[in-house]
Amino acid sequence: MARITAGVAASHVPAIGAAIDHDQEGTDYWKPLFDGFAWTREWISREPPDVVILVYNDHATAFDLRMIPTFAIGCGDSFRPADEGFGARPVPTVQGHPELAWHLAESLILDEFDMTVLNEHDVDHGLTVPLSLMFGQPEAWPVKVVPVLVNVVQYPPPTGNRCWLLGEAIRRAVESFDENLDVQIWGTGGMSHQLQGPRAGLINTPFDHAFMDRLVTDPEALRRIPHLEYLREVGTEGIEMVMWLIMRGALGPDVTELHRHYHVPASNTAVGHMVLDASA
Repeated sequence: MARITAGVAASHVPAIGAAIDHDQEGTDYWKPLFDGFAWTREWISREPPDVVILVYNDHATAFDLRMIPTFAIGCGDSFRPADEGFGARPVPTVQGHPELAWHLAESLILDEFDMTVLNEHDVDHGLTVPLSLMFGQPEAWPVKVVPVLVNVVQYPPPTGNRCWLLGEAIRRAVESFDENLDVQIWGTGGMSHQLQGPRAGLINTPFDHAFMDRLVTDPEALRRIPHLEYLREVGTEGIEMVMWLIMRGALGPDVTELHRHYHVPASNTAVGHMVLDASA
């Protein structure tokens, strides 16, 4: 059967993609951030998974105010990098895994999660930046990807607990797929940041570190954080951290932390990164 072997959390700041695309990884500003992903690049290159279930949010690229699904899943054969206003990123087309994606869609819907099925959509920096952080600039991505999209842009986003339960349902669905696949699940976005208004530039480092600690030691507490606490403590865009809970919920009760990195700022954002082993 298929199995989820690890979870990866990573912020998906668009400026990170621009830094990679313009060969700025070694500059004084960017080098401390990218150094924190060197361990993960080496780790994942040794035994890359067959498939990554990549949880991210669309940034008004595939969706806008005319259509706002709470949860969606990409079931297409491939996904092109989106033009977000400056041309598409010079990265490979993302190859999907339609068989696993359709199995997930069926299983999740029958498990009472109302998934929107996307047979075709372009993917923005929320998906391509994490791939670049893990794999650099290859001619082709070394893994297939099943995109899972979450609304954290237009109120109301799903609760942390609902995201956790979706992660648990994803794990059940993967384990019922009758093919021997090594699957990783990545939760992206965050950490603390606000991009507009009087609190633009907000970063709450103590909250971010406590969140990462609890992701390993006390994830039950994270399930109960209300929307208003995210808004107050980590800014309007900090709500993206609920997508980390989908990843964590899919890993089972016990995990081993393999790697952690935290860096501020990256374009007014606190960047967090973790690798969690789910084989325990």
